[in-house]
Amino acid sequence: MFKFNVIQRDDATGARRGRLELARGVVETPVFMAVGTQATVKGLTPQQLRSAGVSMVLGNTYHLMLRPGSSQIQELGGLPKFMAWDGPMLTDSGGFQVFSLAHLSKKTEEGVEFRSHIDGSLQWLDPERSMQVQHELGADIAMAFDDCTPYPCSEEDTKKSMDLTHRWADRSLAAFKGGAQALFGIVQGGMYESLREESVAALTAKPFHGFAIGGLSVGEPKHLMRKILKHTAPLLPEDKPRYLMGVGTPLDLVTAVSQGVDMFDCVMPTRNGRNGQAFTSQGKINIKQAVFRSDETALDPSCSCYSCQNYSRAYLHHLFKANEMLCPVLMSLHNLAYYQSLMAEMRESILNGGFSDLLERITSIYAAEEIGEPTEAHACP
Repeated sequence: MFKFNVIQRDDATGARRGRLELARGVVETPVFMAVGTQATVKGLTPQQLRSAGVSMVLGNTYHLMLRPGSSQIQELGGLPKFMAWDGPMLTDSGGFQVFSLAHLSKKTEEGVEFRSHIDGSLQWLDPERSMQVQHELGADIAMAFDDCTPYPCSEEDTKKSMDLTHRWADRSLAAFKGGAQALFGIVQGGMYESLREESVAALTAKPFHGFAIGGLSVGEPKHLMRKILKHTAPLLPEDKPRYLMGVGTPLDLVTAVSQGVDMFDCVMPTRNGRNGQAFTSQGKINIKQAVFRSDETALDPSCSCYSCQNYSRAYLHHLFKANEMLCPVLMSLHNLAYYQSLMAEMRESILNGGFSDLLERITSIYAAEEIGEPTEAHACP
């Protein structure tokens, strides 16, 4: 089962309010998916994810095929049952992880040979195996196997990489088993607008259920990422979901939604939370700083999550300094809740005509904090 409808478009921007109907439930878009790399969103139970407003979780093909193995997960009822998550799921193709572990891999036309980061064993991943693994994992949405282009990269090499992605897309479609699962294609083309146009044209001619924009947030400057996104997103079909992979900050999210993107994932809320950084309605907070040692206020006074309703900044500062495991749990929980609250606010603002005001507000809060910051290539949470 797969159905996508655009319910409302914002008059002043490209923002879209939509609804995605999947085998395991309905997802309201724009949506931010929590990243559950190894069949868990680090440190958080499915109950906590639900309490934070999470409606969809991403699983990682590369990690789960290595441990415990996709066939074992299939025998145990599939990934959602295995991790006790009863909502919709998406699995990535494994292509980005192979890209991020390039020092351990060898790429050919046929696929990628690589050394496991776990035990050094020789492994193989190609479009056919990626489709098989994702079928066995059993998520609602699978991703075509792609070649993620690094940054920087010459136009000639970027085109070679993009063309390989297109050939692998054909092989992914041929190997895709269908059923209740949907399959998305991944647009590549690096930082070259003409190649992005070529990739969109090639992939949208194929019968994918939706389309992702890949190859961003791989170390390029923020302004370049947003330039390519602004050029690429509106080229994608109006009647199919658009997914920006591996992005990003609150400002990244609202900016991408303004360009018509519907789906997101990123490790940032949980990874940054484990390192003591919180995203709030007033900007970022580093709880390790001494200024919070005696601060009795909540992490974000306007947040209704469990962390903010029960604990002070002073307590979280103490937990971080004491290296207590509760700190990353509470920080991650808040960050995911903030991201979900921001997505809900975007959905509502598109319906009521206030999206431009929300975009301006988030820009005023977060733009100054990322001046000069490059994007990051996030392999694992």
